[in-house]
Formats: sequence, C-alpha cells, structure tokens
Amino acid sequence: MSEGNRFYSLIIPVYNRPGEVDELLESLTHQEYSNFEVLVIEDGSSEPCNKIIEKYSDKLDLKYFVKENEGQGFTRNYAYERASGDYFIVFDSDCIIPSHYLKTVDDHLNNNWLDAFGGPDKSHPSFTDVQKAISYSMTSPYTTGGIRGSKQHAGTFHPRSFNMGISADVWKKTKGYVITRMGEDIEFSIRIIKAGFKVGLIEDAFVYHKRRTDFRQFYKQLFFFGRARVNIGRFYPGEIKIFHLFPVAFYLGILTWLIVFPWFLPNLFIFGAGMILAYYLLIFTDSYFKNEKSLSIASKSVVASFIQLFAYGNGFFVEWIKFIKKPYSG
Repeated sequence: MSEGNRFYSLIIPVYNRPGEVDELLESLTHQEYSNFEVLVIEDGSSEPCNKIIEKYSDKLDLKYFVKENEGQGFTRNYAYERASGDYFIVFDSDCIIPSHYLKTVDDHLNNNWLDAFGGPDKSHPSFTDVQKAISYSMTSPYTTGGIRGSKQHAGTFHPRSFNMGISADVWKKTKGYVITRMGEDIEFSIRIIKAGFKVGLIEDAFVYHKRRTDFRQFYKQLFFFGRARVNIGRFYPGEIKIFHLFPVAFYLGILTWLIVFPWFLPNLFIFGAGMILAYYLLIFTDSYFKNEKSLSIASKSVVASFIQLFAYGNGFFVEWIKFIKKPYSG
C-alpha cells in the first residue's frame, strides 16, 4: 500500500477522564499524516467526555460510542468491530501524541512491514516532577522499565496497549482480547506472535505518557502490574521469565533486610544498607543527567524506582500464592 493511502483507526478507550481525552485529541489535530479516524469509546463512565467530543467534531474524523463498563480489553474489541481502518492503533487516554507519530508509523510500515507493533513512552516537558520521575523509573535500564521500549529489551518484544497497533488482518484472525484486565495486552501480544504474525518495536513512534500524578496511585498501579504478570502465567506458563522475578527478589530482600537482619545478622544489615545506598545513588545520578540536572526529579526518581520494584514484587508475590492454588484459567 503506497504512502498516504493507508487509513488508520485511532482507538481511545476512556473511563472517567474527560480532561485527558481533551489533551489527547488536541494533539491529534496536529498530525503530519492526516488519513485517519478517531474512535473514542466511553466504557461506562460517570464523567463522560461528550462535551470534549463536540469541541473536536469539526477538527477530526471523530466517532463517539458509549457502552456499559467491561474493562479496557473488551472495550478495545468493541472499537475494533466498528473501526474502518486498514490498521488500528490504540492509545491510553493519558497519552499525548507527537505530531510526527502517524507519519513515523506509516513510513516504517512502508519500508519494514509489521502486522503488529508497539512504541515507547516518554516524558513531556509539561509533566510534573513526580510524573517525570515515574516516567524515568518506568523506562530506565536500571529498573525493570529497561525491559521494554528499546531495541535492547529483554526477551521477545510484546507490544503494550498504551501505544499499540495491529493490522485489520490481525483483528480478523485473532478476534482481539480474550481477557479484559490483568495483563490482557500481553496475552494478546503473545497470541498474535503465536499466530505467525510479524511483530516489532517502532522505536521512534513514541507517545508522551502522563503516568500517575502521585506515588500512592503509582504504587497501586505497579502492584496490579505484578499481579497481571502472574495472571499471564495461567495462560502461558513459560511466559514468566527469570527477569520478572527480580522485583520479587527485591521485595523479599527489603523485607528480610528490615525485619530479620537488624536482629540476627547486624553485619549483613550494614552491608545491605551500603548496597541499597549505592544502587540508589546510581539511580539519582542517572536521572539527574537525563532530566536536565534537576535535583527534584532525581530525588523523586529514587522514590519512584523503589516503589516500582517493591510494589511490582509485592503484587507478583501475592498473586503467585493464588497461582499455586489455581495455576491455569484455561
């Protein structure tokens, strides 16, 4: 298909986030590639974004649907069923899309076809220091964030649904998501690969992902991510890799260091404190130079990185106990 002819369906599931949809749609009005439609799917929201939709009705080829709450996976399926494009791209509602995004995707597909792709996320200059710190922890090579969003990711690349595209043929063959939460995008990516489709990363097709606005929300999100990874093991036992256990080791190690070592092994407590200090000095220094030498962002990156590993490890451990009792979902 020649450049400019491919028609894209951009899909935005939303639940009670009209302000985020406003920013996302505004960013889409500046796309360099214009052959696309936008589908906004209201997933049972009590705070609908109908007024936001009206604001952009004459600026975008925009379709708005309201449905009962089913979760993000089945809401994406709902959109796929109604999309007209040759290629479908899903964004989380808390993303801002750079103006070059669609042109970057289209150029890549013209030169190196992918049946499904994922792209990275980055921090926008307008984000708060907390959001930038969380973005750092979620993309840093010194945390588990380093396993996605770059050519050096560990293991097979699995696109994530905050920034994920599939061809219409992928939808026709797979019929989309079979679970709606708890790792639904990873399960879908695995099934796409197993079906023989070509899947890859488009590294320059990044989005600005706003993340959570405070550390309490971030903890809850990462705890859920840890649980979701174990849930994937119920479908594909081999997909729990050794590097997924690093946060669990961190979580259990921190608990042991705090509870056991001070009372029974004080020398190891002191040694552990030194190791932790050295690790977080590395995080601080790396974030400091990657975030315009901001002491605020660097110090908050230390907090965010600790939360990321501890919360993910906690969620993984809690769900693993359930996994032992009920290994497979079918």
